[in-house]
Amino acid sequence: MEESEEKERGIMGQKQEDEGTCREKAAGMNTQNSTPDIEEVRTEPEEKGMEEGEMKKEMEMELEAEVKVELCQSGPGLQMSFIRGTDLFGYVGIEAVLDQMRRKTMKVGLEFNIMVVGQSGLGKSTLVNTLFKSKVSRKSCTPNCEEKISKTVKLHSVSHVIEEKGMKMKLTVIDTPGFGDQINNENCWEPIVKHINEQYEKYLREELHINRKRRIPDSRVHCCIYFLPATGHRLRPIDVEFMKRVGKIVSIVPVIAKADTLTIEERQEFKERIRQDLAANGIRVYPQKEYDDDPEERILNDRIRESIPFAVVGTDKEHQVNGNKVLGRKTKWGIIEVENVAHCEFANLRDLLIRSHLQDLKDVTHNIHYETYRVRRLNESNMNFKREM
Repeated sequence: MEESEEKERGIMGQKQEDEGTCREKAAGMNTQNSTPDIEEVRTEPEEKGMEEGEMKKEMEMELEAEVKVELCQSGPGLQMSFIRGTDLFGYVGIEAVLDQMRRKTMKVGLEFNIMVVGQSGLGKSTLVNTLFKSKVSRKSCTPNCEEKISKTVKLHSVSHVIEEKGMKMKLTVIDTPGFGDQINNENCWEPIVKHINEQYEKYLREELHINRKRRIPDSRVHCCIYFLPATGHRLRPIDVEFMKRVGKIVSIVPVIAKADTLTIEERQEFKERIRQDLAANGIRVYPQKEYDDDPEERILNDRIRESIPFAVVGTDKEHQVNGNKVLGRKTKWGIIEVENVAHCEFANLRDLLIRSHLQDLKDVTHNIHYETYRVRRLNESNMNFKREM
């Protein structure tokens, strides 16, 4: 019995060993058969991954070469390099700051203060109304022979809120009736200089308050449009003296008023003589070359400087031209279209003041003209304080 049981155990063990070897062989055959399939399946993703990886590395190297900015400091080993975060870690969202600034500006609005200076009858109010397509400036009445003409320049300010596509702008127009209307115009610019400096002083006092306002009202003059009569000659002594004195404290843009009284040839010759007089007398008009920081802005500003002074025509009347309504002045020879650059340079002036350089005019006022005034006033205060001590 014992011998039979041992034989049966030996037979069962041998069967188990045989079954194990069969399973191993089958598994080996399965692995051999399945391996090529797996390799074939894996080759395509690996190749795609290699291609994507190489492309990504090339893009990173190109972007790194373009965007990388190294800041080297004087100390040894102090070097910082900044690389655009999106190249390494994906989208960050920095560009959303522009939307934030846009929403804030549209909510708060902006302020723009413009001064118009020139003799009576040159169409100052009409031009401003044409620029902003609103009745933002009142027309001054020309006094008759019986009325007494004021001997001093009196400044009048008119504010108007303009809204366009959700954007609000508080426009303030400062008119200067009486300028240049006297036989003796000596020191006629002094009230204008006084007004400009008073607005700087007002802003400075608000800044120096201990508990100052979060948003200081800005009444500073951002731009002065100076109207030149279309004489066809050169700058008059009053023109030279005014622009030399006022050009140091505010941005001046000279224009030739009622340019339709000149032919195209006369207009070009007059403009060239004015540019020569500006250069000969060292008169600084906007945009000033020393403030051109960006190469693209320098190219644009060079074109503007070549067009100064702008020969303009102003009107608030519309006429039909080829079935379209246009702003223009009707004459015996036809209609002078205000916004047609072939007729006058009104469109160039509008683009400068509103569409391309409005913010720059505000920046130049704050960073250049107001800063110059602020430094001078603080130095005067320090000197007075030392004297008292």
